[in-house]
Amino acid sequence: MAVHAAGAILWRIEDEQLKVAVIHRGRYDDWSWPKGKVDSGESLPETAVREIREETGLKVQLGIPLGIQRYRLENKSWKEVHYWACEVSEKALANSNFKPSEEVSAVHWFTAEEASAKLSYKHDHDQLKILLERFAAKQLQTKPVVILRHGKARSRATWKDGEASRPLLSDGNAQAEALPSLLKAFGAKTVFSSPWTRCLSTIAPYAQSTKVKVKVSPEFTETANEKKPEQTKTLLANLINLNKCLVICTHRPVMPNLISVLETRADKKHHAKLAQMASLKPGSFAVIHLSVNADPILREVVDVEIHSPVIGKK
Repeated sequence: MAVHAAGAILWRIEDEQLKVAVIHRGRYDDWSWPKGKVDSGESLPETAVREIREETGLKVQLGIPLGIQRYRLENKSWKEVHYWACEVSEKALANSNFKPSEEVSAVHWFTAEEASAKLSYKHDHDQLKILLERFAAKQLQTKPVVILRHGKARSRATWKDGEASRPLLSDGNAQAEALPSLLKAFGAKTVFSSPWTRCLSTIAPYAQSTKVKVKVSPEFTETANEKKPEQTKTLLANLINLNKCLVICTHRPVMPNLISVLETRADKKHHAKLAQMASLKPGSFAVIHLSVNADPILREVVDVEIHSPVIGKK
């Protein structure tokens, strides 16, 4: 069975140069990217953010995915490491609480050329290559739009009081409670939701934990989407143009119209992943990484991820 881990390449611009953070592990006397194994009850994004905090003292949000490393350990088992790019702001850098430890003795910022020369392992160069390609294409700085399907709800057949008030089941409540730390990994600061009970109940724990007010949007209900689909599409287009990190909690029947809007911002290579939004499981979400652009109309889909909360001990 494979060992699962997650990490990131931390990046920032200094003196108009791209710099990346490389850690030195005294125990092994090696240089590599910050990463670590998944803890019980964690999703991969949660692991990445936690390990970055523990190993570098930096509090970050995940940007675009940088692929997966697969390699054999000395005991012949496989290790899979999922990587993201993470932009480090000046504020985050100033607030770093890094202290040298037995595990990580130093964190150094290097140019890409310096990092390439410093890295101890051949497989670490793969992620650096992807990051540099995205940087050259002006696709490294992004802000996500998260499209969340509400948690598992009572069936339509067993609920007689109308769709607007149909509640979550206990499984749905468990999904809602598990979402905050996972959604926080992507840094959404603005929250929109259908006003129907199952959506508001799904997003409530995240809104409470981040102290963000939920902006109720009737356009994201099933009824509004069916009767006035253009209003639903227009609202999403306008939200994309805000250039903000945001999350939208809505319903599965609304997804095809949301997909159609996102496809207008995406190359065809991303269409298949966007199409997966139509079959999101309850409590799951898509992270659509959109480029940051001074002209918001020019924002484009850079990458798409699908995630689900892990229910269990943390």
